[in-house]
Order: sequence, then structure tokens, then C-alpha cells
Amino acid sequence: MQIHQLMDACLFALSFWLAYMLRSNLAIVEWLNLPLPPKGMETVSWFYLILIPVAPLVLESQGFYDRPMISSRHKTLWPLFKGCFLITVGLILAFFFLKLNVARSMVIWFGFISFGLVYLKEEIVRWVVQSKLSQAQHQRRFLLIGASEETARMRDELRAHPEVNMKVVAELDLNQTSLDALVKLLHDHSVNGVILGARHTYFEQVEAVIKACEMEGVEAWLVADFFRTQISRTSFDDFYGRPVMVFRTTPEASWQSVAKRAMDFVGAIVALLLLSLPLALVSLLIKLSSPGPVLFHQMRSGLNGAPFTLYKFRTMVTNAEQLKHELEAMNEMRGPVFKVTKDPRITPLGKILRRYSIDEFPQLFNVLRGEMSLVGPRPLPVDEVRRFNDLSHRRRLSVRPGLTCLWQVSGRNQIIEFKDWVRLDLEYIDNWSLWLDLKILVRTIPVVLLGTGAK
Repeated sequence: MQIHQLMDACLFALSFWLAYMLRSNLAIVEWLNLPLPPKGMETVSWFYLILIPVAPLVLESQGFYDRPMISSRHKTLWPLFKGCFLITVGLILAFFFLKLNVARSMVIWFGFISFGLVYLKEEIVRWVVQSKLSQAQHQRRFLLIGASEETARMRDELRAHPEVNMKVVAELDLNQTSLDALVKLLHDHSVNGVILGARHTYFEQVEAVIKACEMEGVEAWLVADFFRTQISRTSFDDFYGRPVMVFRTTPEASWQSVAKRAMDFVGAIVALLLLSLPLALVSLLIKLSSPGPVLFHQMRSGLNGAPFTLYKFRTMVTNAEQLKHELEAMNEMRGPVFKVTKDPRITPLGKILRRYSIDEFPQLFNVLRGEMSLVGPRPLPVDEVRRFNDLSHRRRLSVRPGLTCLWQVSGRNQIIEFKDWVRLDLEYIDNWSLWLDLKILVRTIPVVLLGTGAK
């Protein structure tokens, strides 16, 4: 995979250079009847160096490398398109915020050229790998070792993916095979590797097989599905020199998570700067329209249930929390969450602020403080979290809460079953990617502007 990433990084850098040279060429400009390139455009020629480390990381975030070397074309085209789109949009935003004088058509050309070059590389690799000569030279011979049902399953999985070009030369039951017989098979078939399924075998025997492979210089692959998990994804890490298996239900820490935090920080700052005057006006209107503070503070459950102070524009009377107990019978949500359509505690101005989610804007400060994210499950009051009657609902607390989420763009308060709310949150957690965050942010805009589903 590293070789592919390096090749793709170079192709993106080449694409940027080609787009720059084409847009700067006066003959091409005259032929296509384009406006002259802006002066000083050569100042961005250094920017292609940034693409070398960034481009393969973006492709990796879209699952471009999470596939066999030879896979169906749609598994190549769609992740590649998303990756090129994100990189192109990133360049446009970078040039905009850095105030660099760049012809917009150059960036668009870069997007198309990079997509074409990387896809051409994939087609060449596909042709080379699928050629009969290549298959004969690169076919690898493996032994399958484990219980009979395990080796049968592994054999079926390999047959279902002929593109990996692996041949099973023998299957062994580890509990009934001696090490001498194993070593003889390694010699007779010039085996390239051994695949071990260890769910129903003893670890001492597995260790003995691995040591035998060590002596022979043969690869040993341990299928480490010792425990049947329903949700957790398994990964490996290092614990002071010792390998450990990690079972996690949340997205693994990666450059994507770093990029998400960077996007949260930059997005919150930009939004606060753009909205500073409207937010000041809203603050003044709240102060003049009803007695009480401008901001409402409430303890909410954040990452892993850690409490934090959430900020909102005040939309209710000052004694709203005391009156809440009198309105419990009017609760329209099924579950621990409290929602009422015509809540008598809401002020006239508060109805407008809540309808268009303006009351949520101060939570941008929570994002800056690292307590929230732009996208994530909505944070619930601490007392509502304590009333969860299904412990599996607490998994929604395994990521930072957000300003917007799948629940908000899928009907918001029109969803009255709390279990459906949780289902959407868990769907977000299990399928998280930067691309999903961007889609949710885009879908949030019309929801907010139209006040869809707000109460």
C-alpha cells in the first residue's frame, strides 16, 4: 500500500504542476479564449509540495486503499472521486483564506487531471496484475491450519477473492498434525506462508507452529478472531514492546480524527467571526425582550459521559428548570428526553431563535474549548443520561457531542422515539468519516434555514 500511496502522491503533485503550466501557457489561454492568468500566479507553484503528504491521506480517509489490488471499478471510481473532490475543495479554501492570486480554472483542471492520472495508474496496475504471466509469477502458496470448520471457512473466503492470487496447497487440523509433518509440507510445496485459525485450538500449539515457521523463514498469519464480538472492531497496537489486541466501537485514532479537530477549531473561529454582529444583535434583543441573563448554562454529558457546561441563548423564562417538573406529563418524547411542542416556558423571541436553531450558536465556544464538535450526537442533560434504561444507549457518549447530527437532518423533533434517535447516533458512530461529517454539515444548512422539525 505504501508504494501505491507514494505513486499517488507523485501523480497529484504532477497534476498540480500540469494544471499550473497549462493555465499559465498563453497559447492555450488564447486557444480556449480564457482570461489572462492573474499576475503573481507563479507564487503558488510551491504549493504542489504540500500535496505529496496530504493527497494519499485524503484518499485513505475515503477507503481508497481498503480494497484488494484488483477490485471492481466502482470500488475504485467512487472513493477516488470523493478524494479528488475533497482535495480540490481544500485547495480552493486554502487559496481563499491565504488570499493567493490563483486562477480558479487552474484548481478545477487540477481536480480533473489528478482524477484521470490516478485512475489511469489503477487501470495499468489492473492490466499488469491480471495478465497470465503476472499471475503465474506472483501466485503464493499457503497452508491453512486450524479446526476443520475454520480452514473450510478460510478456504471459501480465499476462493471468493481470486484476485489475491493465493493457492491453498494443503489444510491441516492443528490438533492432529505433528510438527514434523508440517515441516515436510513446507519443504515439499515450497510454501510462502501459513495461515492459522486459532479460535478452537491451544495457544501452545499455535506458538509451536509459529516457531517452526520462524526457523523455516516462512510467514505465519494468525487469524486472531478468538472472541466473537458484535460491534467492536479489532486492531493491533504495541504495549511497551508487546503486541496487544484492541477492541473498539468508536473510530480509531487517525489523521482523520486530527483533521476533524482541526476542522472543528477552524470552523468555529470562522463562524464566530462571520456571525459576531448578528450574535451581538441577538444578545441585545434577548436582554431587552425579557428579564434574565442572555446566555443559558446547563450541565450536559460529553465524551464518555464527562459533564461540561453547555452554552445557549436563553429562550425561556428564568425559572424554566423549576417549571419543568410541572410539565412532565406533557412530554412528547418516548424515553428519558423531555420535549414539548408548545412549551409555555418559551419566550416570544425564544420561539424564533429555537425555530431556526439560533439559540445553539453559542455552542461554538464549546467547540473551541474542545468539549464539542461541529458534528456528533447532540449532548443531553446529565439528569436525562442518568435515566437511560438501556445501557447500550450510553455508546452514543463514546464520541464528542456535536452541534448537528444525523438526528437533526433526519427530522429532528419529529422523531419521538428515543431509540430511533439513538439508532441514528450509533449509525453515525459506526460509519463515521470526514466525508460523512461534510455531508451532514451541508444537509444542516437547509434544515436550519427552513426551521425543519424544530420545536
